[in-house]
Amino acid sequence: MKNADLKVQPSDRLKSLDALRGFDMFWIMGAEEVFILLGALTGWPVLEWWAGQMTHVEWHGFQAYDMIFPLFLFIAGVSFPFSVSKRLAVKGGKQALYRHIFKRGLILVLLGLIYNNGIIFNIEAMRFPSVLGRIGLAWMFAALIFMKTKNWKSRMVWFWGLLIFYWLLFLIFKAPDFGDPDRYSMQGNISSYIDRTILPGRLCCYEFGDNEGILPTIAAVSTGLLGMLVGELLKNTYKPMKKVLYMAIGGVILIIIGQIWNLVFPINKNLWSSSFVCYVGGISIILMTIFYLIIDVWKYQKWAFFFVVIGMNPITIYLANRIIGFGRATDFLFGGIAELLPEAWSPLIIAIGYVIVGWLFLYLLYKKKIFLKV
Repeated sequence: MKNADLKVQPSDRLKSLDALRGFDMFWIMGAEEVFILLGALTGWPVLEWWAGQMTHVEWHGFQAYDMIFPLFLFIAGVSFPFSVSKRLAVKGGKQALYRHIFKRGLILVLLGLIYNNGIIFNIEAMRFPSVLGRIGLAWMFAALIFMKTKNWKSRMVWFWGLLIFYWLLFLIFKAPDFGDPDRYSMQGNISSYIDRTILPGRLCCYEFGDNEGILPTIAAVSTGLLGMLVGELLKNTYKPMKKVLYMAIGGVILIIIGQIWNLVFPINKNLWSSSFVCYVGGISIILMTIFYLIIDVWKYQKWAFFFVVIGMNPITIYLANRIIGFGRATDFLFGGIAELLPEAWSPLIIAIGYVIVGWLFLYLLYKKKIFLKV
């Protein structure tokens, strides 16, 4: 896979973008378990509250752990405007860029299949939707919209048009097979019905559909497109504090719209509802604003190095956690320390050790300038 080759880090990157990407991935490389254990062991209210945020909401609603997936897709969108001019300048120009867009989308779908199933040839046992697959498809279609539109106004029309169209699908249609009058319930919504009717293989991770199913990809395109709009703003020649102001205002407005829309179209990660896109999109912009202000405007950068190391190899750590795992190395390096402490604290030491081992693995790649690019 040529586009998944190991490449050297470009020199003109937004450090805040790499740091935010690393901050996002930090929570799925074992940090969530660390804070769950800290909350249980200390009993401190703030840690207990945060520990409670380290799981997905079962259906309607929102918790912090629900941010990880859409934030990553948003960040992938932010990166795109920065790469467009570079790719247009190389041999092949626009045609080469379009090839890259399609290849990247399809490679991520393939990696998602491998991540879910390994290499198997039993269709009934396979799960076809995936996190990487949705990122690949949503980013790909968002990139195509970005390339085919001329300015931010037309892209905003696409952003809102997709979200309204997606909402209308739920208003007009509902699942006919269970007779559930609630068009937003697990079994009554049209998205779940399409998944259980069309998708081959097994579904995940609730009884009536797949949480990375077909229909929500429409709304996920808006998440990717929102990131591209923010990336376009950051790439603009506006003064940095003007960019910060625009992003902060936009983030707050989207959070408010998301909460208002939630009254009629519930915030729901599994459905990737339009209200969810607005709400988490607003939070994503606020996070991007904070990281950009501190790291790229105020130049307080040393503290972010820990996250930058993770953010430079996000696909690597995502796949490594699944394919390689760091359990044996963690037991070897930290098992003895865990045995010296009271039994209740041993799982916490192992959880912290797991994060450290994963980070050291990424740091070694960082020092060797080895970065897996898709």
